[in-house]
Amino acid sequence: MVLRKEFFDLPEGVIYLDGNSLGPLPKGAKARVAEMMQDEWGAQLIKGWNSAGWMAQPSRVGDMVGRLIGASAGTVVMGDTLSIKVYQALAAALKMRPDRKVILSDSGNFPTDLYMAQGLIQMLDGGYELRVVEPEAVVDAIDDSVAAVMLTQVDYRTGRVHDMEAITELAHSSGAVMIWDLAHSAGALPVDLAACSCEFAVGCTYKYLNGGPGAPAFIYVRPDLADNVDPALAGWLGHEAPFAFDPDYRPAPGIERMRVGTPPVIQLTALEAALEVWEGVDMQDVRAASVALQEVFIREVEACVPELTLASPREAARRGSQVSFRFENGYAAMQSLIARGVIGDFRAPDIMRFGFTPLYLDEADVLAAVGHIETVMRDRLWDDPAFMARQRVT
Repeated sequence: MVLRKEFFDLPEGVIYLDGNSLGPLPKGAKARVAEMMQDEWGAQLIKGWNSAGWMAQPSRVGDMVGRLIGASAGTVVMGDTLSIKVYQALAAALKMRPDRKVILSDSGNFPTDLYMAQGLIQMLDGGYELRVVEPEAVVDAIDDSVAAVMLTQVDYRTGRVHDMEAITELAHSSGAVMIWDLAHSAGALPVDLAACSCEFAVGCTYKYLNGGPGAPAFIYVRPDLADNVDPALAGWLGHEAPFAFDPDYRPAPGIERMRVGTPPVIQLTALEAALEVWEGVDMQDVRAASVALQEVFIREVEACVPELTLASPREAARRGSQVSFRFENGYAAMQSLIARGVIGDFRAPDIMRFGFTPLYLDEADVLAAVGHIETVMRDRLWDDPAFMARQRVT
């Protein structure tokens, strides 16, 4: 049992099954941000960069994230967006393998990762190729033409999980650089980057880590590479001496060179407070509790709502911390559920996604959610024009 409901500010009567897209508000974050704005920004003004430790925040918070993903101290830094961090990692990886031209990814990868690769290829104009295969074909597609393998460990639609250690080992045996996107892994399942030995990992913090909308991303660089890797985006805060205002770029030592622009202090403050919720929490316990909730959910939905078809892997070891079901009218059905206080989300073309976070969900919540799903489907409550009108965010 990992339950910490008292740490979160959840609306009364809501069953929140969308922490895999945006985590709820931690109570400590609300108080800490208010304090920062009043006592630091308000009272100290620009002095806060020194007196309140704002400039060191990206590395300090990076170490807090690092503990949850098996990264040693000083190997993770915060800042910018996940798209930027993907770009940095991929550009650096290609420079490490100048004689190779293939970036390998899969069709289950999140689109922004593929967009970043496409944009980088166009900019470099050096004959690079983005090779996208089905997830099951990744292993056979890794060969000595591949410069970098870029994968998201947990599929954002179905929750299918790649075998991180096995694929990394295969990539390395073929001489490729390995990049993992941990957007749906960090805070959801145990990750051991040190044991995996991948060169790069990136991820966002607004999902299972509850950092809030727009919370900064992170990047990990394997420690033996950190002093030599080329950051590609040579921002002033990745400079060896930012306040020397040298017109020529000299990269900072270690992971600090992967910093780009001014840290988002308010968002980092919220995230830092959110990460305090994880103190004393073991990721193995989180994983076991999440799997138990998912198993109950799958069993009850399949028994009560045969109209829905399981889209996630049935075997728990091959599934992240979400369960997805297919339904032709999935968007409308999800909107109907949200109107009843059961919040999940929808991914085109027909995926209804439900995230399971045992920090604030228990079996009673899961069973109550299934009851609402059964009612929506049995009574066709989704068949309402109001629920079929697509909003900008699904």
